[in-house]
Order: sequence, then C-alpha cells, then structure tokens
Amino acid sequence: MTEVRELSADEDALWRALGRVVHVLPRLLDEDMTKATGLSMTEYAVLHVLAEAPEHRLRMTELASATALSASRMTRVVDGLARYGLVTKEKPPGDARGSAAVLTGEGLRRQREAAPRHTASARRRVLDHVPPEDLAAAVRVLQRLADHTSGS
Repeated sequence: MTEVRELSADEDALWRALGRVVHVLPRLLDEDMTKATGLSMTEYAVLHVLAEAPEHRLRMTELASATALSASRMTRVVDGLARYGLVTKEKPPGDARGSAAVLTGEGLRRQREAAPRHTASARRRVLDHVPPEDLAAAVRVLQRLADHTSGS
C-alpha cells in the first residue's frame, strides 16, 4: 500500500470546513427554497436546466447529467413535477427507448417566479461570505473540484 501523506494544518482545516459545508449547505438551501416556493432545490434545479434548454426540452439522460442526479432519481423527480403539471415526458422521435422532459408553460412560470428567491438564498448562504477579491480564486478551485468529481 502506498504511504499516505498526513494533512498539513491548513489542509486539515480546509477538509473539515469543506465537510461542514457539504453536509449543512444543501439542507439550508433546500429549506430556504421549500419555504419560499414550495419547490425543493432538486426540483428547482431541474426546472432551471429545462428553462435554459433549447425548446425547454432535454433527454432524461442529459437532464440527469446536467443536474448531477442518477437516472433513477431523475425519473422520480420528473414524475413528481409532471404530477403538478410543471413538466411532461415525451418520446423523442425515432427513439423507442429514451424519453425527454419538457418544461410546460406553468413550469416555466414557476421557475421564473422562484429564481429571485433562489438567488437571494445563494447570496445569503454563500456569496455574501466570499469577498469579491477571492471570488475568482474560489470559482477556479470549486470548478476544478466539480470537474474532478463529475468524472469519477
């Protein structure tokens, strides 16, 4: 087995802080969103990605990838949103096996209505605590981590 290098004090501090953020922040953002809009953060993320997609439609596999959800989790979320009339599922032409999620007019309205509340939560919970002079470096580090973890 390869020898593992001990963490430095700064590395340990970063690792512990990251652990707290990873465990607490999703719950706080979800609570903010649910209280303000009735949508979970996952539901909002799906509506947001579809709102930005061409013709407000994406194959389920692309939608799962864009939101970092498993295919089975995406199916459950989209089925739930469909029950509320916010999305529909359609068979893409020429593809008997796949399906696509399509944002409805009501889904687009709900996403647009929720967007300012999402932004307010993101600012209050994260962005207001990152000094402007540190923002570019934070983006680089987090993007590198996101790229590395999405390829795992």
